[in-house]
Amino acid sequence: MFYRWLFPIVWLVLIAVWIAMARRVKTVAEHETAFSTLSHYAPLAVGIYLLAAPRLPLFPLNVRFAPLVLWPVQLGAVLTIAGVAFAIWARALLAGNWSSSVTLKRGHELIVEGPYRFVRHPIYTGILVGLVGTALAVGEWRALLGVAIAAGAYWRKLQLEETVMRREFGEAYARYAERTPALIPFVH
Repeated sequence: MFYRWLFPIVWLVLIAVWIAMARRVKTVAEHETAFSTLSHYAPLAVGIYLLAAPRLPLFPLNVRFAPLVLWPVQLGAVLTIAGVAFAIWARALLAGNWSSSVTLKRGHELIVEGPYRFVRHPIYTGILVGLVGTALAVGEWRALLGVAIAAGAYWRKLQLEETVMRREFGEAYARYAERTPALIPFVH
């Protein structure tokens, strides 16, 4: 079935874009500690595992929440592609300011155009929309639990980034945060 390969391909495209763009980033001026990085990457890894792993033996959350029909997979595909595309758009605009961990770059710029007009953390928004789409296609409660854990990991990382951005950009970031929601467009 075509959809069986679609989801891994979409996520592999995201990973390939991330790797390619990671080569053109600015020099790090300051970064979070290894423990801090682990505090959001470990839960993210657990969440993604729950979402992507084959059925877990004797795992009570293998039960389906979505019917075993085609429409949840199709809707999931649309959400996954749209979410990943949104994240890639945001990543392209962030350019050299991006980092996989919470960092401040030399010459760091405050980006407020493109998807950053709608949310302050559009990469996380896009990835989470993509994960929701993938969870819908998987159709099992473990996938939704995986999304919830990933959302918690991104919320933790978002809080750390907000602290750095408010310190670095002061009043400009405060005004930006006042008019632009963190993750969900139109929801402050």
